[in-house]
Amino acid sequence: MDELQLSYFRFILALLLVLGLIALLAYAARRFGFAARSTGGRGARRLAVSEILAVDARRRLVLFRRDNVEHLVLLGSTQDLLIETLPASAPPAQKSET
Repeated sequence: MDELQLSYFRFILALLLVLGLIALLAYAARRFGFAARSTGGRGARRLAVSEILAVDARRRLVLFRRDNVEHLVLLGSTQDLLIETLPASAPPAQKSET
């Protein structure tokens, strides 16, 4: 009976270890931005991140595009600041090789 109880104990311990590693990887994926992003429904996307530029270790400039408007936002560790709002520029034209 002791050997059977030891086997169950090892099984439960291994299961808890694997579940803990899965939870740790899921947290790391969300923390560092690897998680899937929501599309907000079945329709066309209205919001997009055009560019991101790291200013320093704690701040970054992000260019958001919503409908036909671009917003330049400074994201910081304690507060966010809207720098500028402009009409969206036309997307770059694709070159065709003929």
